[in-house]
Amino acid sequence: MSNNLYDVIIIGGGPAGLAAGLYAGRGLLKTLLIEKAKHGGQAVTTSEIDNYPGADLEETGPSLIEKMVKQAERFGVEFITDDITDAELDGDVKTLTGSKGTYKAKAVIIACGAYPRLLGCKGEKELTGKGVSYCATCDAAFFEELEVYIVGGGDSAVQEALFVARYARKITIIQDLPELTAAKSLQQKVLNDPKFSFVYNSLVEELKGEEGLLDTIIIKDKQTGALTEFTADPEDGTFGLFVFIGLIPRTDLFKDKVDMDRGYILTDENMRASVPGVYAAGDCRVKPLRQVVTAAADGAIAAMHIEKYLSE
Repeated sequence: MSNNLYDVIIIGGGPAGLAAGLYAGRGLLKTLLIEKAKHGGQAVTTSEIDNYPGADLEETGPSLIEKMVKQAERFGVEFITDDITDAELDGDVKTLTGSKGTYKAKAVIIACGAYPRLLGCKGEKELTGKGVSYCATCDAAFFEELEVYIVGGGDSAVQEALFVARYARKITIIQDLPELTAAKSLQQKVLNDPKFSFVYNSLVEELKGEEGLLDTIIIKDKQTGALTEFTADPEDGTFGLFVFIGLIPRTDLFKDKVDMDRGYILTDENMRASVPGVYAAGDCRVKPLRQVVTAAADGAIAAMHIEKYLSE
């Protein structure tokens, strides 16, 4: 493998990486996609996808990703499972070192994605996608006329809470500090809205769901240690919990190798990073909206621009 030179290597098998592979393959570029685990990134944790253009009514994250993989394979993209541990990005040939081998390419697309900061409480993993969500744009519509709890009090949390408010009948914001930390203009929008209530100085201790759906939230007061239990309205049977306490880009490997902003890779509109021949796509780059559709667009743009880069 070390002597096999690719036109482009894509690191990451989420929607950004798969779309990049599709476009690179269709462009007749010799393309390798490296994913350290299973394909799909955050998309495979979504039980329903109804905001991706053309998605079936019963589309799920895994089903959409499966289609993307098959489509990329159809255009000749090679797939390898490996964990990249080092990257030499300078020069005309880029060298990636993984636990299974060394890979060389004329261009690299970094599509490693990001992951939400988790609560770390009991029941969170089991109920993710079953009432627990980390993306309002993705899942808010599923909680129309239901109660919803929001964890977090910063700008992102309050902005997402305002989006959820379009659907939910009641929203409770749980904040681990004595007050919200979002911009004052954002705070006023929720503080003055009767749909919102607030629980301060509190942490989520445990999540429960008797029928496989979230129906109980136990929170702990940081000052007194007292536990409070919130249960779903019996007529509803469930409620939503949205967690907005930060995203963590998977970019540690590229620290000091490309320009970043708070861990996110800086690119231009063509997805070019600060090093020639290196591109970034999807959630790992600086961008205003992190969705499957924008990740796929990033990947397509990166691959198309690499065609021009290599021809030049």
